[in-house]
Amino acid sequence: MSKTRRMVIIAMLAALSTVLLLPILQFPLLPGIDFMKVELSIIPVLIGVFTLGLGDGFIILFIRSILWYILFNQGPSTWIGIPMNFIALGIFMAIVWFFTKRKFSIKNYTIGVLLAAIASVLVMMVLNVFYALPLYRLAAGFDVDKLFTGATHLFDIGSLAFTMNPTYLITVVLPFNALQYVIFALVFGLIVAVFKKNKVVKFYNA
Repeated sequence: MSKTRRMVIIAMLAALSTVLLLPILQFPLLPGIDFMKVELSIIPVLIGVFTLGLGDGFIILFIRSILWYILFNQGPSTWIGIPMNFIALGIFMAIVWFFTKRKFSIKNYTIGVLLAAIASVLVMMVLNVFYALPLYRLAAGFDVDKLFTGATHLFDIGSLAFTMNPTYLITVVLPFNALQYVIFALVFGLIVAVFKKNKVVKFYNA
């Protein structure tokens, strides 16, 4: 693949990924939890990973994240959420790639997405406790401890208060992210199956 063609594909996939960030295309998963919504912008990124390589996949994810900040900036929820999103999705696609880069089979893909989802969910839970929730509380005045009981104060660093809220983590963060990654896995798996059958796109080892 020529360098020019590769750059064009990266730009196209980054643009498509950004379009999928449109608020109208996002949807909530859990009843009553409207501040957490699923967006399918990772799908074009995964297509980039399995047509161009993992490195280019991260480039697409990075460009999409910058465009997200520029085009859909909603204040603290955006600048706090984007780094979390980048880390979690990066871990997810890297693990899936690791398990399927030699042979893209149903077994390898299933193992890959399962372990990737578990790792990403755990990372999101840790990031919520030590990154997102303290910053949301400080910058936006949003405190989940007032909505979900059972919070335990951990420590303070300056104006940042760190708490552990098992109720919120287990009833909101865990199920939302688990369901989200199941959706990602099913949608991308379907795309691979359709594209492979119709020979639209050549995926690595698929």
